[in-house]
Formats: sequence, structure tokens, C-alpha cells
Amino acid sequence: MGLPEKVKIVEVGPRDGLQNEKQAIATATKLELIERLAEAGCRAIEATAFVSPKWTPQMADHDAVLRGVKRRPGVAYPVLTPNLKGFQAALAAGAEEVAVFASASESFSRKNINCSIAESLERFLPLMEAAREASVTVRGYVSCVLGCPYEGDVDPKAAARVAKSLFEMGCFEISLGDTIGVGAPTRVKALIDCVGAHVPIAALAGHFHDTYGMAAANVVAALEMGVSVFDASVGGLGGCPYAAGASGNVATEDLVWLFNRMGIATGIDLDALVDCAVWISSLLGRAPGSRVAQAISARRQMPPA
Repeated sequence: MGLPEKVKIVEVGPRDGLQNEKQAIATATKLELIERLAEAGCRAIEATAFVSPKWTPQMADHDAVLRGVKRRPGVAYPVLTPNLKGFQAALAAGAEEVAVFASASESFSRKNINCSIAESLERFLPLMEAAREASVTVRGYVSCVLGCPYEGDVDPKAAARVAKSLFEMGCFEISLGDTIGVGAPTRVKALIDCVGAHVPIAALAGHFHDTYGMAAANVVAALEMGVSVFDASVGGLGGCPYAAGASGNVATEDLVWLFNRMGIATGIDLDALVDCAVWISSLLGRAPGSRVAQAISARRQMPPA
């Protein structure tokens, strides 16, 4: 299978990247982050999550964030909506695309959202109906597709069953999440092969965490299987509070550099993206969790030859 000429990157930094930060992040900072990402060329930016502030305090300003986004033509600003109540609030704030999430691991589902996989899928049915009536598109996430912090390795068939259910409900795209970053290229290919028997590969996306430094390799493995949509987080922001030691998503700038070197278009300006990564990371009091951002920053500081 030949490689694609272009890929779509879904920037998840403002939501998935920031949601577990302990320090308070001002709404204005979140809005500036979204605007900087759009300015760099990102065309799908996950803006926030309409979830309970009790469980995710960092997303308590979801309404203000979505209402405050400076909408750009051709840019999608999806938001996470775990249930009908969240969807209705997102719709009132102007959402045009939302996302729902389920798990391929029964244990993770119960510990993360306090219900079984089957119950979580059942909850989405009224949301999907409301979305159809409002002409709002819905993306589906499947977490723990390659491994679970409680169960260990996850059978690809379990991920395929959940992905199929979400697709048949009406999700236009299914993002397969290696939540704790335990994937390896051969396992990624086996996963895509299994899920692809039930969901068109053109409707699949890869969401890889970089816990063991394998995210970029796993992206290439998925790419070779025909996947051309990938989630990434500027500066490598994020993590998983349910998985000890789990680092953030693969850094967006790492993927853009990789695709540039492979001759695959992303539509994203790497230098502007690195500037954004350095900016948000400095506000959070740390260096970007991205080798590309660190390398480019170091190169910029070198005296001219």
C-alpha cells in the first residue's frame, strides 16, 4: 500500500493536553493557544470538553472557551461531550462537531467513567440522535486499544467491537487511542487489520501516547496500513491520570517534522508550531516535551557560522 500525499492532524492540545494540568490556566490563555494553533495551519483543533467540573476542573470554563473561539473558515473546533447533557450545553455554545469516548477495556471503562462498555455505548444513543437532528458531526474515541493499566494487553477484537459500534451509531471517524503508550509497530498493524475488517480504514485515526518513545514508529505503522488521520498535542502536552507514568500524546511538531521528511503534506507551518509549543510550555513552567521543538529551539540559539 502506497503512502498518502497528505495527512490530517487533529490537534488535541487545548483539551486532551491541558485537561490534567493541576495549575489554573486562564481562559484567555486557552483561547490564545487555539488561535496560535490555527494561525500555524492546524485545521482541526479540539477546543475543550463539556464535562463535569467536579471530575475535570481544568475544563470548567468550557462554555467560555467555545464561545470565545475566533472561528476561522475551514477550521473545525470539536469538543468532547460524554453524554446528552454535555452535548446540549456544547450545542448551545455553538458546537458544530463533538466527540464521544468509550474504552476497549472493561476495567478502564468502569474506573474511568464508572460504567461498563455496553452501558457507555447505550448512553451515546440519545446524544447521537440529538446530533443528527442538529446536523452536528460526531467523532468517536476508543481508549486503551493496545493496553490497559489494569488488564494489561488488550485484544484487538475488543477494540474492533467498540469501534464498530461507534461507527454504526453514526460517528464519522473513529480515533484509536493507545492511552498508556504500550503499542509497538507490529501490534499497531495487527490492530488496524482487525478493526479495518469492521470499519473502513479511511474512517480510522491514530491516537498514540509516547510513554516508551514508540509513538512516531506507531504512527508510521498505521500510515503504512492506510490510516491518514492522526491526533497530536502541541509540545507533547497531556497524559493519562489513570496510568502511572503515561506521558502525553505524540507532539504535533514531531509528527509535522516526520511527515515533512517523508514528503507528506500536513498544511502546518513547523516553525510557527514550534513557537507555539515553546510559548505554552514556558507558561506551564517547563520545556516542550518534544525533541523537534527542543532541537529547533537549540538550533535557533546557535551563533551563525
